[in-house]
Amino acid sequence: MNTLIPIDEVFLILTGKISSMINRTILRAFAAEKLDVTTEQWTVLACLWKEDKVTQQFLCNMTSKDKPSMTHLIDNLEKRNFVTRVRDPKDRRINLIHLTKNGIQLQSKATEVIQRVIEKTLRDINEAELEMSKNILKKIISNIE
Repeated sequence: MNTLIPIDEVFLILTGKISSMINRTILRAFAAEKLDVTTEQWTVLACLWKEDKVTQQFLCNMTSKDKPSMTHLIDNLEKRNFVTRVRDPKDRRINLIHLTKNGIQLQSKATEVIQRVIEKTLRDINEAELEMSKNILKKIISNIE
């Protein structure tokens, strides 16, 4: 690619303006619904809603978080009684992360809030534009990795 990209556009990409704006929108929407969860905690919960009783390493891989960050997230989710750590019966060195009753009950309301944010965020973007955007972002991620 030989085209020069204006510095201000590169800066917007590098600073994660879109990501920051979406995170703030989600946090405000969670707060409006009295949901005591952050966007980072929600990403962990969303993984557990798909597959419960997994290792911390599995959650690290799914969310691209490092182990110390994941430990902190799980600690906070445990304090809020959304998850619990249980020793793996096959390997006592490993903890499996389990959803609690509160964690399971949070799924419906949190998913509804996220769906509203997604609909607002993607308003006026057609299927072809969305697919192209996803492909471009995947290429950028692949180039960086």
